[in-house]
Amino acid sequence: QLQASGGGLVQAGGSLRLSCAASGVTFSTYTMGWFRQAPGKAREFVAGINWTGSRTDYSDSVRGRFTISRDNAKNTVYLQMNSLKSEDTAVYSCAATGRVMDSLATRSQFWGYWGQGTLVTVSS
Repeated sequence: QLQASGGGLVQAGGSLRLSCAASGVTFSTYTMGWFRQAPGKAREFVAGINWTGSRTDYSDSVRGRFTISRDNAKNTVYLQMNSLKSEDTAVYSCAATGRVMDSLATRSQFWGYWGQGTLVTVSS
């Protein structure tokens, strides 16, 4: 089970940190990721991190502004979002897979487990 939290309303230029707590899986061996879905748009990959935290990938739209990290002792993955823009408004969901992270991680089919979303609203 994946439980995301930390969403809310923030002004453009502000920051938020999302958390996703995992249970029922061997978290430290799972690749973790974040996706988002804006109203009327398809779900899109945001960021991914391998099980050790040594590899991270980001979509071009968030690279340099967002940082994904994990704490295996707490079974939690984080998404630090800085310099938020109105176009970042979306429902953010975390995902997990036992697969090794590769270029296919940007596709929804790569991921085996999904959590419920948390809404992030950025006001301009």
